[in-house]
Amino acid sequence: MLIDRTITPQLTEALRGEKKVVILYGPRQAGKTTLITSLAATTQQAQFFNGDDLYAQDLFKKNDLEALRRAVGGAELLIIDEAQRIENIGLSLKVLIDNLPLTILVSGSASFELANKVSEPLTGRTKTFWLYPFSWLEVADRYRRTSAAVAMDELLRFGMFPKVHTLAAEKEKEDYLYEYLNNYLYKDLLMFGEVRKPKKVVDLLTLLALQLGSEVSLAELAQQLSISHKAVGNYLDVLEKMFVVYNLRGFSRNLRKEISKTSKYYFMDVGLRNALLRNFNRLTLRSDAGALFENWFIMEKIKQAGNARQPANFYFWRTYDQKEIDLIEERQGRLVGYEMKWSADKKTAAPADWLRAYQNARFEAVHPQNCFGYLSDNV
Repeated sequence: MLIDRTITPQLTEALRGEKKVVILYGPRQAGKTTLITSLAATTQQAQFFNGDDLYAQDLFKKNDLEALRRAVGGAELLIIDEAQRIENIGLSLKVLIDNLPLTILVSGSASFELANKVSEPLTGRTKTFWLYPFSWLEVADRYRRTSAAVAMDELLRFGMFPKVHTLAAEKEKEDYLYEYLNNYLYKDLLMFGEVRKPKKVVDLLTLLALQLGSEVSLAELAQQLSISHKAVGNYLDVLEKMFVVYNLRGFSRNLRKEISKTSKYYFMDVGLRNALLRNFNRLTLRSDAGALFENWFIMEKIKQAGNARQPANFYFWRTYDQKEIDLIEERQGRLVGYEMKWSADKKTAAPADWLRAYQNARFEAVHPQNCFGYLSDNV
């Protein structure tokens, strides 16, 4: 069953507007190809190319208007999937948009690769969307007859990649996530010049998986991996721009004792994190269930804002004397703090320093029994 994606109406509207290049970013296997194929099916005159294909790479790297005109034909919509694979793609897109009456949709699974290639030639002529793995809202109907505990167990073990939600057997889900790790992530890392030692990057990811929810020290990671501090920083930057991890930075506005220059790294999808550790045990058998829940909820809030195209900033908050809030959402000038707890029985109150410094901010204690209510459209 094809699950409707939240961003489809806005993406469709963008393609119907003035002549431009619409860019769709997102991780590998987030459903970009499925979405753009469905969009192409609604347009009578659509031409589809894949950037992994050698013919497409050769065609679009030459910036030859006549060759491009023949290839595109009378299409009203040109779609190029995985466009970051194509050399000089930005210049070819400019040639097309300047000379042919068509709209262009390009997708990419490495934001910096594609952004670097299209930003200068197409300044002011692009509109950008992000497609994440499934959000809770997109899959909620599948769990209407399921208890919150059963739903949470499945979501935190196997994650939100669309393919996972088409598979019935747990073994199939595990095998898919191992394949993602070995066949997609590792091969993509090999293609980037910044990554000279892909095995070190996988080791880095494993270290991040083991310290999920903790502040990251680049110096400690460098020492553990026997590589330079600079290399660790470069690898983390690549992983973030490949949509593998998300860098949550510290928040500070008022208090001298607030810590703001450190980072936490969360996985775009907890299923990939579990594959790295080769651990898909049920939550009742795990000591990291709370950290998984924290990662999952933070990413769901980020997806919620992104899918609704509501500008928001996300941080964590901590003071030098160890007062902490897991997630701060800053939207339209308002602050909301979310503290995640695996057990609903644990009473959680906002830190006094937070209340004094940010008197108009909200504070919410989130646990598996109430978390879905914070992921609705109107929150």
